[in-house]
Amino acid sequence: MKLVIQIPCFNEEATLAATLADLPRQVDGFDIVEVVVIDDGSSDRTVQVASENGVEHIVHFATNRGLATAFKAGLDKALELGADVVINTDADNQYPASAIADLVQPILEGKADVAIGARDIEGISHFSPSKKRLQRIGSWIVRQFSGLDVADATSGFRAFSRRAALRINILTRYTYTLETLIQVGRQNLAVASVPIKTNPPTRESRLISSNRTYIWRSALTILRMFVTYAPLKVLGTFGAALFGLGTLIGLRFLYYYVTAGGQGHIQSLILAAILTIIGFQVGVLGVLADLSATNRILLEELLVRSRDQSGDKQP
Repeated sequence: MKLVIQIPCFNEEATLAATLADLPRQVDGFDIVEVVVIDDGSSDRTVQVASENGVEHIVHFATNRGLATAFKAGLDKALELGADVVINTDADNQYPASAIADLVQPILEGKADVAIGARDIEGISHFSPSKKRLQRIGSWIVRQFSGLDVADATSGFRAFSRRAALRINILTRYTYTLETLIQVGRQNLAVASVPIKTNPPTRESRLISSNRTYIWRSALTILRMFVTYAPLKVLGTFGAALFGLGTLIGLRFLYYYVTAGGQGHIQSLILAAILTIIGFQVGVLGVLADLSATNRILLEELLVRSRDQSGDKQP
């Protein structure tokens, strides 16, 4: 059994050494533990620090491509190396490496395909009240969209079985945390939350520049993923709402047309026609998108088999 620990990095020379020093080189249940550092176009000594601290594998990007892309590159490299379980952790040493053994346990026991390190959000002193509120709201929204009972949806401390890692395809550049959970939920993979503590902060978050930006980009990610995985439900509901509203306005026009002797309210008729036509078109678009989603599922299965075979070829 092989465990691969991946660490996405962008200008992490100040914190990476401490993060690597804390990582275990032996974990119960695994014969081999290896580390992959993904350098997302760093302009400092991140790569050199990784090499100096004995990192076996370094994936280097010439330019910054975003956290989600770096995360996906790490998964691909881990699968290529033949990983049975992949751990993702942050380079700022936020997550305690001592919790790795607990994090992988649900996967080793066959109880989960994905394990999420659930932080005690309310107990983190350096989180502002607004950030704590955002974390709670974000986790609630992801639970509604994914159908998963996840305590900390934005935690980056995660473990993936090989089966789960093969099925994850990141479409955004911003963050992988929400998108992976929605994908996992739509594919009926089992998820476990493992309570963890966090280390004292070493730097400010680079992902959340402002609450407004974070909310907007996260909302777009959730909407995009839900449309991708359940297009008929989303577009069908939206189309039915438009069509129903147009029908109600049309009935209103008909009422006044009859009671007023055919006079006035022509604008209601025009609006009703527009809404019903758009609603019908959106519904048809939902059907077509659903057919496309079915083809995507077949292509994803082919991709899973291809990636799995490439990993089997590694020594």
